[in-house]
Amino acid sequence: MYNAKVLGLGYFVPDNVVTNDDLSQVMDTNDEWIQERTGIKERRHVIKGEDTTATMGVKAAKIAIERAGIDKDDIDFIIFATLSPDYYFPGPGVLVQRDLGIKTVGALDIRNQCSGFIYAVSVADQYIKSGMYKNILVIGSEVHSTGLDMTTRGRGVSVIFGDGAGAAVLSREEDRSKGILSTHLHAEGQHAEELSLIAPGMGKRWITDIIDEDDPEDVSYYPHMNGQFVFKNAVVRFSEVIKEGLEANNLKIGDIDMLIPHQANLRISQFIQKSFRLRDDQVFNNIMRYGNTTAASIPIALTEVWEQGKIKEGDLVVLAAFGSGFSWGSAILRW
Repeated sequence: MYNAKVLGLGYFVPDNVVTNDDLSQVMDTNDEWIQERTGIKERRHVIKGEDTTATMGVKAAKIAIERAGIDKDDIDFIIFATLSPDYYFPGPGVLVQRDLGIKTVGALDIRNQCSGFIYAVSVADQYIKSGMYKNILVIGSEVHSTGLDMTTRGRGVSVIFGDGAGAAVLSREEDRSKGILSTHLHAEGQHAEELSLIAPGMGKRWITDIIDEDDPEDVSYYPHMNGQFVFKNAVVRFSEVIKEGLEANNLKIGDIDMLIPHQANLRISQFIQKSFRLRDDQVFNNIMRYGNTTAASIPIALTEVWEQGKIKEGDLVVLAAFGSGFSWGSAILRW
């Protein structure tokens, strides 16, 4: 068996910067209110006609493949994590395959929202461990801005989310002490509606219902989040799944060199950092600049950490996420 290692990383975010002051022009909010609750100062939004979830994924993937030092035709499999696909179907994995001109390898779409990248990495890790594939392209990409309620009514959610994409090439590592040591996945569907987007879909709120009713007050097609409930669950599950990963590898909290949490809310990250007694240089946050980019947040942050030289060979890197589903997970890596 092999381990999976990160061979190349890349990310892409739109040029269009949307500050808290910009949002205050379209809804009743302000910079102080947003920063106090989320830690976010600005985020990126796509410009109509320029980028989509898939095209941003392609841009991030090109960087990751180049940095991996391989050719696109060396990619054996594609895994794309997102909650905001270009089309209801097909998923964006095949669009990336088409736009990159990759041969007819498999393309898998992951729908686990904020924990999507962790789930995707876990799947890739198992494929590589088994020897089935050698080089797997893993992408997390999101366009939130086109589906948010950009009014005072929706400010509790809309101020949080941004657009962006991150990508990683995972490859074989024969040294079993390096690369991805383990991944840990969980879900609790009984809380599914606490962080959700109900319509359009094939369930209770059909597309035909929305069209026929033409109700401007129908918010079922906007994201809903029970913020306090999500926060309380997130801090518990983050802690649990990080400890689970460490214990599975006979490691301690003090062994962590870099913790990269999903960028859901700066307050959540700060809570975990304080409870684990980690230094500022042991935890990486970039939500201040990008907002919550859901499945893209961890690969964007991991790429920035690597680019800034904040992780080195031999470091213990921990990735962790919690979000809609509820679903959550962690990945323990020896860099």
